[in-house]
Amino acid sequence: MRQKQYQRIIGYVILSLVGLLFVIPLLWILLASFDEKATQVLKLPANVFFGNYESVLGDVKNQTAFKNGLLLSGGQTLLVVVLSILAAYPLSRFKLPNKQKVMMGILFMTSLPMTAVMVPVYQLFIMFRLTDSLLATMFFLTASQLPFGIWMMKNFMDGVSPELEEAAWIDGASRLEGIRRVILPLMTPGVFTVAIFTFIGSWGNFFVPYILLSSPSKLPASVTLYQFFGQYGYAAYGQLAAYSVIYMMPTFILYYFAQNHMSKGFTMGGAAKG
Repeated sequence: MRQKQYQRIIGYVILSLVGLLFVIPLLWILLASFDEKATQVLKLPANVFFGNYESVLGDVKNQTAFKNGLLLSGGQTLLVVVLSILAAYPLSRFKLPNKQKVMMGILFMTSLPMTAVMVPVYQLFIMFRLTDSLLATMFFLTASQLPFGIWMMKNFMDGVSPELEEAAWIDGASRLEGIRRVILPLMTPGVFTVAIFTFIGSWGNFFVPYILLSSPSKLPASVTLYQFFGQYGYAAYGQLAAYSVIYMMPTFILYYFAQNHMSKGFTMGGAAKG
């Protein structure tokens, strides 16, 4: 009995230490954003100072960067969700030849590192004169995230009973209406899961926009973060922290609304009975 208690205590201690590794940097960012003389040291500010936020939000370059980031991430998320649903439907509902091989190919593409394909992608962008284009960058980000989206959507769609869709057909619904009115409401958690992972992956992506975009007016917020780092190790820590807090807000908002939808949940057994 004592051995189990010791093991439980050790487990709690390890989890607490791991939690501190995440909490301390976030706490520093929050406190430093209100500190006029912020440093790398975690400390309470002498006075609550909002000048860091005013400096960040009042800069037109930062406003443009956040708009570009929302455009890239929001557009990519919408495209990935819609295209993943349309691509996952035949993989889930139809008996296609070599379907297992196709799924294995999709699974393989989800594991490809971005750095492995950036050189040929950059050459293609130069060849077709697509460099420094927000729209072309959005399409590439969409293509890179589609394998993950299709794989996830297909698994969630498999959990929806085809009998529900067939009942909608009997009532006169088309195939697209069956997807929109029957399948999507039952796989809402899956849709939001794909949307969250897609948005976060794009919102925090530094490498791809940094390579494919060159104009300062087209850079997203993930790239312009480096503006607070100067030469010889100097950094404007207060503004950097304020920028980071603002930068995290879209993700927090997305999680909040997604949790409201995902908390409703669904059980396929209950849905089938209804």
